[in-house]
Amino acid sequence: MPRLSLGLDSSTQKLQAIVIDIDTGEKVFDHSLDYRRDPRLNRFEINENYILPPLNEGEASQPPLMFFASLDAMSKDTPLEMRRDIVVINTSGQQHGHVYLVEFAHNLFDRLRRQIHRSKEWDLAQILGTSLAYDRAPIWMTSDTVQEADEIRELIGGKQRMIELSGSDSPLRFTGAVIRKTGKRNFGRNYIDTKRIQLIGNLIPAVLTGNTDTPADFANACGMSLMDYRKKEWSNELIEAVSKGLTNVGTHLRYKLPKLTSPDSVVGNIAEYFVKKYDFNENCQVVAGSGDNPQSKVLVSGDLLSLGTSFVNMTSTDGNTFDMQGFANAMYDGVGRPFIFGCRTNGAMVWDMVRADYSIAKEDYASGEKALARTEVGGKQMFFLQPRNESFPVSGIFKPTRIGYGIGFLPDDYNGIIESSLAAVYTHSKSFTRQTNETLYVTGGATASPEIMRRVAAMWNRPVIPIEKGGAALGAAVAGAYAYLRGQRESADIEVLSQRVLRRREPIYPRADDVNAYHGENGYLKRFETEEARLISANPVK
Repeated sequence: MPRLSLGLDSSTQKLQAIVIDIDTGEKVFDHSLDYRRDPRLNRFEINENYILPPLNEGEASQPPLMFFASLDAMSKDTPLEMRRDIVVINTSGQQHGHVYLVEFAHNLFDRLRRQIHRSKEWDLAQILGTSLAYDRAPIWMTSDTVQEADEIRELIGGKQRMIELSGSDSPLRFTGAVIRKTGKRNFGRNYIDTKRIQLIGNLIPAVLTGNTDTPADFANACGMSLMDYRKKEWSNELIEAVSKGLTNVGTHLRYKLPKLTSPDSVVGNIAEYFVKKYDFNENCQVVAGSGDNPQSKVLVSGDLLSLGTSFVNMTSTDGNTFDMQGFANAMYDGVGRPFIFGCRTNGAMVWDMVRADYSIAKEDYASGEKALARTEVGGKQMFFLQPRNESFPVSGIFKPTRIGYGIGFLPDDYNGIIESSLAAVYTHSKSFTRQTNETLYVTGGATASPEIMRRVAAMWNRPVIPIEKGGAALGAAVAGAYAYLRGQRESADIEVLSQRVLRRREPIYPRADDVNAYHGENGYLKRFETEEARLISANPVK
């Protein structure tokens, strides 16, 4: 009988399921449910941005009932013969997103375990619908919490203390700031009624096991401004800061938080609801789960650069290294390994915009390849474009800006935008990046371009290995397989498991002339830092 691991990723726009064969590494199932396009899920009033109509500018949330309904729909869509062979389920959820549950929720979730309901007639939304203290789940897109984030930082003692304690500089999207905002809204009504706060990545295991007290994992909790990063435990100091002024409103925050555990720990067996209704294996184990960023990092043990719509730089660390500038965030991955996460909002999107200006289709890297082959690596021409406010580093909008040339020409503009956007990631990651000759793994559509990979290898001055896109669902499946094998006392190597499921191409080595063009005494990177600093100063965030 095959032994299968199911990875579930509850993201902003969809629920994705990937099933892998634990013993062969073969991906046997990959299926996604779009929240707006699936008729079973498009009844929860989300708008074109996949969120509920905002209560005010910057508020962003989704309906928890939609998460429950998506689990039913995915269970039904997973082939019956496959469900019976799934021995472990691991999950991922959009980091920072969270759900507020009432005290009575414990009894409702328990019904999933003990079959005290009409399982053939009722679905999860019906059974768990009254478990919510707040009918909205705030998600990572929330941006109306500037005041709350600033209050937390000030109460802790400032930026340096905040970073040293939590690993991050009190970002406005982190869960702590949003909890504080929720506690203030409507005189704290929803906060008062809350017995348990669960992160989305850990809510799914709570449903799968029928237990509201399923612990949160310390990797996901890195995105909350509530955890002592080094100790991997809730910080009384941070809890007091987040709940200052809310402590006399209902139960104190510390009692609303679940216990913490490792992201790859088994938290129980699948509930009877899923066994009886969907014929899942009754011995199927459920893993604690984590956030989407930690689960994505599972797939490589080294440094990972993702060149997607946004650029994500995940740098492995010793667990004691922080970005004291406050641009990047210290985290752990889905098997507990430390790394630092920096996300640049204006990523490959601006590459697409430049290609579009020359009538080249989105992600048509082949046409751009010809243009890059005609340009000089690390030349005098620079091109800046920043259509959205940036967080890495914090800066405002840059209109198209050409430096070293005046008239737009595809090779100059395209090479210019690629080099400037890569240089921004490289430059602002130096404070927390290890000096190493180890491989840099790169994923995203740009891996199809040898010229772009050539520039990445030279700028980082490291061998580059392009890998296929993995994602959080695949990372969760791999981490789930790892947890299962350890529980069976079988040999388990997370890197071996990852290499089985994620194809790696041949390494690309930096060319000496290219490295000198970037890093030389009068090289591109020094000139870039000067020009970028000038633009940042002239274009503050508005």
